[in-house]
Amino acid sequence: MGETLSVRDLRVAVEGKEILKGVTLEVAPGQVHAIMGPNGSGKSTLAYAIMGHPKYQVLSGEVSFGGRDLLALPPDARARAGVFLSFQYPSEIPGVSVANFLRRAYMAVRGVEVPVLQFFRLLQQKMRLLQMPISMAERYLNEGFSGGEKKRNEILQMAVLEPKIAVLDETDSGLDIDALRIVADGVNALRGPGLGVLIITHYQRILRHVQPDVVSVLMDGRIVETGGRELAEKLEEHGYDWIREEQALAA
Repeated sequence: MGETLSVRDLRVAVEGKEILKGVTLEVAPGQVHAIMGPNGSGKSTLAYAIMGHPKYQVLSGEVSFGGRDLLALPPDARARAGVFLSFQYPSEIPGVSVANFLRRAYMAVRGVEVPVLQFFRLLQQKMRLLQMPISMAERYLNEGFSGGEKKRNEILQMAVLEPKIAVLDETDSGLDIDALRIVADGVNALRGPGLGVLIITHYQRILRHVQPDVVSVLMDGRIVETGGRELAEKLEEHGYDWIREEQALAA
């Protein structure tokens, strides 16, 4: 079974400016929790703070995973503990093949040496699961990749590393309809009782393919609304203005 990611009253600043102003949420094993919100609401800040990016200063609050204090761990230790972050803008690494990159990442997370042929059999298995061409493994990491290929490669990394919690930071950003469906199918193929998924997105469209168990709305650094799948549908139809109006009346 998996472990629960718990965020409690998290406040985070970037370059001296407070972005997250007391975020509280949980992602249970086997659960897909979607975070929605307009630009500048703090969604990506939440993702990077969970993973331990040094640019993001935690002012107060707690982030625990399976009862362990993630904030006390460096990013590599968080990865070894089973936390995975899919980047909104994956980097290109010329000269390093997808296969070599993933083998090094796999060994770093697992803490074991894995022979090349043994790892390549594992990689082939995961690529077949995600319906990816094996030839992609020999290409340089993200170099010349389309937006859809970059995002599919992020899902492949998730498949290979087998994390316990996956934070997907706007994985749907910039994807056309076909690429979105392929990426969503990959996420669905990896869903299971041992994996919790935190999907961060602007739009409801990926949630048509990856059905969330919980939907939370992040605005101005705070969770202002939480509900089920119907909340995402309401946001798609009405936007965020009705939430802003509710917040103004409650102030």
